[in-house]
Amino acid sequence: MEDFNLHLTGDFHAVTAAQNLCAAMTDASYMHGNKLNLDPFSITWRRALDVNDRVLRDIVVGLGGKANGFPRETGFDITAACETMAILALAISLQDLRQRLGRAVVGFNKDGKPVTAEDLQAAGAMTVLLKDAIRPNLMQTLENTPVLVHAGPFGNVAHGNNSVLADMVALKLADYVVTESGFGADMGLEKLINITCRQSGLQVAGVVCTVRALKMHGGVGKVVAGKPLPPELTQENIPAIERGLDALCAALRNVRTMGIPAVVAVNRFAADTDAELQFIAERAQGMGAERAVISDVFARGGEGGVELAEAVVEAVARPSRMRLLYPDDLPIKDKIKVLATQIYGTDDVECLPEALRKIKLYTDLGFANMPICMAKTHLSYSHNPEWKGVPKGYKFPIRDIRLAAGAGFLYPLAAEIMTMPGLGSAPAAIKVDIDALNRTRGLF
Repeated sequence: MEDFNLHLTGDFHAVTAAQNLCAAMTDASYMHGNKLNLDPFSITWRRALDVNDRVLRDIVVGLGGKANGFPRETGFDITAACETMAILALAISLQDLRQRLGRAVVGFNKDGKPVTAEDLQAAGAMTVLLKDAIRPNLMQTLENTPVLVHAGPFGNVAHGNNSVLADMVALKLADYVVTESGFGADMGLEKLINITCRQSGLQVAGVVCTVRALKMHGGVGKVVAGKPLPPELTQENIPAIERGLDALCAALRNVRTMGIPAVVAVNRFAADTDAELQFIAERAQGMGAERAVISDVFARGGEGGVELAEAVVEAVARPSRMRLLYPDDLPIKDKIKVLATQIYGTDDVECLPEALRKIKLYTDLGFANMPICMAKTHLSYSHNPEWKGVPKGYKFPIRDIRLAAGAGFLYPLAAEIMTMPGLGSAPAAIKVDIDALNRTRGLF
């Protein structure tokens, strides 16, 4: 488990190296004669680092004289949010990976035309850096069930799903495959359908909820990373759960909108009471779920998930038709509005001036047919992490839109969402150490 949580096979290191190689070659191309006529102020390809480091969000590079490059503003993204990671997660072969990397846009020339990694002659070396990383990593559960772990795009600022290649390999080996989409039916699941499945043709089903999350949506308690749970989240409180059920209802609505059979797994944890769990399961079924099942895999392993597995098998056997939320040729702003109104429950979208400029630019350059990968908070259906439940009567603000041409999507930035997180006052690293027997301690 230590290897799994630290470096695994080095996939993240390879992704970081490939992303940063392209960035270095972009700056070198400008410095050494600028044969591609690159506009240094239009460079969009950012460097990456797999450490939460807020001071790198916005930086100035090239200081110290001509030998150090051209001074310009840029920044770092967390590796899980960089385009190279998205490309790795969506590629279905080494040659597909090579082509996608070549299509990646690093900036624009002084005539306003895109400059790609292929133009830089960087895509080949990037592919070589990733030639082992493209292979899914085979792990196993404590009960020896095979698990393919591959890629890691963040669910709030990227498309939030493991690799298409891992899913395709798994489906060749088993009748049913359980996959994870990051951060809820409003983000990970929506992106799984409208980005991953749009490109791969895969089909999915399911929704997961917890007592704790529904209590929080009902206005009770606040979870802070690294701190014990507040007592109000560990005490029975059915009224708070009932208030929070609006969030589950919205998730089920989203699932139905996309034509997916919804089986609700109510994950049991030690502090949950039978009354709370049963209340959620009964209400979920009344909200349109195919089945709602209490899942006890956290404590009992596979035995605690048998009923859930049977419910999923039954659901996927029934006729259903997965639906994309929008066609490829819908204008960019209209695609964003579909997500905002149908998934986030907003009344309208407010595109700020920079976002409007990017919409025109990407439309003029022929990128408007790409799907949307919304970068927004995972803590709310809205753009505001403090708004719980299902907020209504507000405008969804888009401050900027980035292009991921190699991955094949556009990602708008909602409100103040960051693509480089920051460490808290007591980061998990404080607890991690090596003991006298050279064993890793503090990761779990």
